[in-house]
This record gives sequence, structure tokens and C-alpha cells, in this order.
Amino acid sequence: MCEHCGHQEEVEVAENARRNKLARMRHSCSHIMAEAVASLFPDVKFAIGPSIADGFYYDFDLPRPLTEADLDVISAKMREIIKSNAEFIHTSMSKDEARKHFADQPYKLELIDGIKDEEVSIYSQSTFTDLCAGPHVRRTGECKHFKLTSVAGAYWRGDATKPMLQRIYGTVWPTKAELDAYLEIQEEAKKRDHRKLGKELDLFFLHPYAPGAIFWQPNGYTIYRELHNLWTSIQREQGYVEIFNPIMYDSELYRTSGHLEHYQDAMFKLDVDGRMMCLKPMNCPDTMLFYKQHKHSYRELPLRVAERQSLHRNELSGALGGLTRVRQFMQDDAHLFVMPEQIEAEIGRLIKLIEMFYKLFDLDYKFYLSTRPDDYMGELSLWDQAEKALANALESNHIPYKLNPKDGAFYGPKIDILIQDSLGRQIQCATIQLDFQLPERFQLEYVTADNTVARPVVIHRAIFGSYERFIGIMLEHLAGVLPTWLAPVQVSFLPITDAQVEYCQNLAKDFEAVGIRTYVDDRSEKIGYKIRQAEMQKTPYMLVVGKKEVENAQVNVRTYKDGERGVMGPDALKAEVLEHIAKRTLDVNIRKLNLDAFIHPDDIDAEEREY
Repeated sequence: MCEHCGHQEEVEVAENARRNKLARMRHSCSHIMAEAVASLFPDVKFAIGPSIADGFYYDFDLPRPLTEADLDVISAKMREIIKSNAEFIHTSMSKDEARKHFADQPYKLELIDGIKDEEVSIYSQSTFTDLCAGPHVRRTGECKHFKLTSVAGAYWRGDATKPMLQRIYGTVWPTKAELDAYLEIQEEAKKRDHRKLGKELDLFFLHPYAPGAIFWQPNGYTIYRELHNLWTSIQREQGYVEIFNPIMYDSELYRTSGHLEHYQDAMFKLDVDGRMMCLKPMNCPDTMLFYKQHKHSYRELPLRVAERQSLHRNELSGALGGLTRVRQFMQDDAHLFVMPEQIEAEIGRLIKLIEMFYKLFDLDYKFYLSTRPDDYMGELSLWDQAEKALANALESNHIPYKLNPKDGAFYGPKIDILIQDSLGRQIQCATIQLDFQLPERFQLEYVTADNTVARPVVIHRAIFGSYERFIGIMLEHLAGVLPTWLAPVQVSFLPITDAQVEYCQNLAKDFEAVGIRTYVDDRSEKIGYKIRQAEMQKTPYMLVVGKKEVENAQVNVRTYKDGERGVMGPDALKAEVLEHIAKRTLDVNIRKLNLDAFIHPDDIDAEEREY
């Protein structure tokens, strides 16, 4: 083993140990919270209380809605329990004993019925006993650096037909310094919330007449359009063809693809003339129809097909959130029809594309290989072949990666790419999926070099995912400060008095003529007010123009990034702005918070540590 590999292994062992410790602390803190709630609400019904990334939660069925004031009371009770330093004791019960013990707890009884073993795992501390697989810390005193953060609604097991439960979220850390640092990041995240920035910068709005859909304002649609223009140019350079298909299909299309069996709960279904029609939730099945319209030769492959189309998914109303969880959206996905021997090279191209794109926004990223899920479709041998092909592609491109077992799509394994934003949050955006199943189900073919017929392989890929979600992520990552090439207004002209308005308007026309987006603030306001307004809009270039600037045919330059820059000739300034646009320069100051104290575990499934 080389020295570097040995060091990496030691780091991974240390990280895993810390993750396990944090998970135990967080799970234990959820039980401490449950004990505190039980002491305050004797009639409470308990659901589950797992550890999650950066914290924990517990779901409760309570006689009344909780308030922020309740969190303070619950926290005080938790401190008493922590101070008692009670031991977490692990025992077991037979399922019949457990049913008697939890006779007044309907959610626990449902969980017991779902356990295959005859014995169930039980954890107790102080006066509280719970059905739980563990593990936990040794004593409650190890969880003293905690904070309850919020209350939200949650359906039992995500079923909207069941009563709404109340979910209390919290976080706990080994030291007070880590807790304080984490809370600082959360406060910064509130300031950067894309919904707040969207309102302040007049980018988009939401309306109850269209839940889960976005109303794009002119400023926001400019960002949307520029992102699409970038993507269109990249795809053209890389040899993609672009298609445009219908938005509604007979359900038989999705029966053929397998989505009706595996995905229909997330689909919008309509009765049209006695036929079940579906609004398109993804581009895959109808792209198979496109391929099938013509005979194909091996000479045409790889065939790279992109489509820009609105997609609709029936997300639960409680899960909707601004731009990041919507019902109507646009994806940057594409489908690559390849011969088996082309898989490795095509995935290598896609990896380079991902690296290029995320560099534009200074986003860090990691690769994960997500393997066959329990509800997989198709032959096991094809899955093994697909997983091996993805692993080989990653290794041949010298990409370090981690396994994400059982998290592949139902039709194929995938490479997931998690980005890390300036607040240290890990978010999945890009995905590369290898699919042997849809070509089989749609009977896709191509003619080989020896004039026989073969089946292509399909690579599904998305680089930034949906436009909506990526814009939300980007706004928070950059704190709303967009680079010049992406900003809705790139240059604001700020005349000091009305006498300079005409000069500014003429310059603005000159800048607009070469493709620079401008705004002339011709309001009869003081210049300080105009500057503050332009800065609040986070305008990259603010050009202050007074009598002296007009006489000398100049502008006084301020930038959001650097502040006052001094006077310049309009042509020199124009050339600078055009260069930033052409090169898509990231000309913003990104504040990355100190994350050295944090290891962010991957999301832990709610069922993993609770029955």
C-alpha cells in the first residue's frame, strides 16, 4: 500500500468513527426529546425518531399544535434528563410482550407488525422506553450540546391519507464550539434562503392558484434563459441533437417503460375520452419513441439526444418548497444511445462536462456509485453488467468514489454527484444512469458493422438537474450575488441629476447594442439612494455619472465585488464587461464558512435506526 493510500484509509476510518459517534448522539438525543415530550404531554402517541444529516427529529401525535414557546419548555426538560446522566439500556421483548407494552401506541404497534423477527429490540433511559434498533451513546449526559430548531408537519410514513403528525427537529454536537458554529451556518442559511432572495431581487413568485409551479419575473427569467443558452451552446459543441415532444401521453407508454408500476404515485393522471392519460414526469420513455422512428446504424452511435420540455410530478403538498421541490419543472437531461464498447468513453466525456460546469460556480463535488435497489426491474445479469461498466468508467477516469448501495433507479444503476455549497451542505444535482432495461422494453435496435442487429445501451444524464432547483441552489451558494454573465442587470447607470440622464441613456443604448443588459435610474432621487438600491439588487457594475463625467466623456465605476474603482472611459468599461460575459467569469466574492469542524454524514434513512 502506498503512503498516500494508507493516509486516505486512516482519514476514512476516522471520518467513519466520527459519523458513527454523531449518529449515536443524535439518535439518543431524539429519545431524550421524546422522554421530555412524554412528561409534558402524557397522552402523546410516538411515531419514529431517527438521526439525520446534521441532527435528528421525532414525530409525535399530540393533542394540540406546538409553538416556538413549547420548544423552550421541552428543551428545559431535556436538560434535566441530560443532567441526570441516565444510562441507555438495551433489552429485547417478544413481539407479544411488545404489543402489550405499547398497547396504547398505535404507530409502534404498526411497526411491531412489520418486524420479521420474533424478538424486538428495546432501549430505555430513565422513565422512557422505546421500540428501537439502536445504537445509542452510553448515557444521556453525552448529549448536552443540543438545540431544538423547528417544528413541522409530517405524514406517517409519507401517507397523506393519514393524520398529520408534528415533527420536532434538533441538532446535537460533541462540543459547544461545534454547536455554535453549526448554528451560525444555519443563521447564514436563513439570510441566503432563495425564497427570501427571490422576493428581494424580484426573480419569481409563488401563487396558491398554481401550487408547486413557479411564476418567473423578468429578472428571474433572464437567469433561466442565460442558463439555458449556456447549456444549448455546450450541447451543440458536443454533438447533441435537440428534440421537442408532447407533454401528455397515454398511460400505455409508461406501462411499457415500467414507470406505471414503479412510479405512478408521483404521476398526474387524467381521464381523456375514457383513456388514462399522464402528464409527462420524465423525458426517458418518449425519447425511446424518437429513437424507434428510424432504423439506426452503428455509424450513428453514440447518438446524443437532448430535450427541453416541462415535466410534472405529483409531489406531496407538504414537501413543496420554493424552487427546490416543485411540481412543474424543466430538466437539462439527455439520453445517449451507445454501443456497449462506447460506454466508458461517453461517461468519461460526461465527467469532464460535470467538472467544467461546476467550476463555473466554484462548487466542490463528490462521486457516488448507486447500485441495484430492492424493487429493481429486469434481469440480474444485466444489472451486474451495468454496475461493472459504471465502476470501470469511474476507475479508468481516475475518479475516487464511494458506494451508495441500493440507491439506483429501478431501471439501472447510476453515478450520483453530490455538490458542496459555500455553507458546506451536500446536495445531489448531477446524475449519470446506465440503462439496459428501456432498450429491451422498447425493442430498440441498431445494425452492427457485420450487418447483424444489436441492442443499444442508454445513458441518462443530467448535469445540474432541474433549472428551478439549480437556480435555488446557486442563489444560496452565491448569497444572491450573481456573476456578470448571469446577472439580470449587468450595468446600472446612476445619473446624479436630471441633467445627466440623456448622457446615461445614450451610453445604455450603446451598451445594449453589443449585448450588455443595462438599467438607467432616472428617478429624481439622491445619488446615495440610487447607489444603495443598485447594491441591494446586487448589480455587478454601477456607473455614477455627474457633470464632470459628462464633460470628460467618462463614467465613475463602482462594482459590487470591489466597491469604488474610479473613473473610466465607457469603451474601456464596455470591453471589460464583455470579456466577463464571454469568459463567463465568476467575478463575485464567495464567502465560504469555516467548515473544518464538520463532517456531514450522508442522509440517514428514517427507517435505518428506528423500526
